[in-house]
Amino acid sequence: MKSQDKLKGIEPDQYYCIGSKKKIPNLAIEVVITSGGIQTLEIYQGLGVSEVWFWQNRELQVFCLENCEYLQKNNSQLLPNLDLDLLVSYLGDDPFDAIWDFKAKIKRQ
Repeated sequence: MKSQDKLKGIEPDQYYCIGSKKKIPNLAIEVVITSGGIQTLEIYQGLGVSEVWFWQNRELQVFCLENCEYLQKNNSQLLPNLDLDLLVSYLGDDPFDAIWDFKAKIKRQ
C-alpha cells in the first residue's frame, strides 16, 4: 500500500491484488498479536478492500465487504477454492516441511 494509506492509519502485514494490479488491494491479511485487529475494519471499509483476514490465537477470521459492510464468512470469496482449514493447519509449522506436505496433499486431490 502507498504511504497515503499508511496516513489513514493502516498497513496490513500482507496484502494482495488479485486479477490485476490496483492502487488498493483486494485482500489484506493482519496477524494480530495484541487487541485491535477487528477495529481496523472500518478503515479497510473506507479504502474499499474487498476482503480482510485476521490471524489471531491460531484462528483465521475472514471478513468480506458486502453492501458497504464487512460480514464474517467461513470461506474466502476472492479465493473460493482455497481450503482455509488446510491452510490453517500449516500455519506455525516449519515452512520447509509445510510446503512439502502441502504439495503432497494437493497432488493427491
